[in-house]
Amino acid sequence: MPIHVKARHLLASAVVTGIFAMPAYAQYSGPSEIGQTTVAEILQNPVDDQDVQIQGHILRQTARKKYIFSDDTGEIVAKIKERHFAGQPVDEKTKVEIIGEVDTSRKHPPKIKVDSVRMLE
Repeated sequence: MPIHVKARHLLASAVVTGIFAMPAYAQYSGPSEIGQTTVAEILQNPVDDQDVQIQGHILRQTARKKYIFSDDTGEIVAKIKERHFAGQPVDEKTKVEIIGEVDTSRKHPPKIKVDSVRMLE
């Protein structure tokens, strides 16, 4: 077999392997045992690593991966990775549900480390 045919096969194999190796981002939207809570409840009694599920709005971005989240009971910093938005545009009018865990610190107020963002509207 000529060298250019072998190279073509090798390139095709690399492309197919690369496509199948790409991560797939799925988002579970079924029932959850994580109870719905509010920002006020989190701020009143923050428990480190507590799983939370809250609905509201992402008001603004304050730093890379840091956003202000509000649910009309209060505001809290939410640490959200870009991939959690799944390429969907979100602004301060978009109602979202975030699932994550509370992160507490002695030096900083509690924040939410977000595991998933789901658009509700």
